Amino acid sequence: MKSRERLANLGHPPEDFMRQAIKLSLENVRSDKGGPFAALVVRGGRIIGRGTNQVTSKNDPTAHAEIVAIRQACTSLKDFQLRGCELYATSEPCPMCLGAIYWARLSRLYFANTKEDAAAIGFDDSHIYQEFALPPASREIQTIQLLRSEALAAFREWEAKPDKEMY
Repeated sequence: MKSRERLANLGHPPEDFMRQAIKLSLENVRSDKGGPFAALVVRGGRIIGRGTNQVTSKNDPTAHAEIVAIRQACTSLKDFQLRGCELYATSEPCPMCLGAIYWARLSRLYFANTKEDAAAIGFDDSHIYQEFALPPASREIQTIQLLRSEALAAFREWEAKPDKEMY
């Protein structure tokens, strides 16, 4: 293991955090609260966010383990960015979660199972990846642009706002 990795976790090897995430995913399966996924956000060797898949128990399609963990970590830090943090996910993140990981500015991502492993048990995101590559008018979900010129007013105000906080 690289000494830089061990230093980032203050002496904890990444495998320790991944084992904790795996344990959490097994507990989630056994509790019937959602799918077999869990995630941890770690900063300075300390877990600051935990998440399990809660899609079915919360009736929330965005309640993926990574999203839940990111939300908890942001609340813990009182910050919308997680620079200097690492995310441990028991599976390679789906497109939504990967987007959230980038938006949160996490410094490192570790994952265990692959997207192919997830697809083999019914969690196949390949269709979403294919849809991303298509122009909006060609996607499965009918996509229609409306009132762009009116909506640009908010963009213009944001652009001119001197005290905006970029993210």
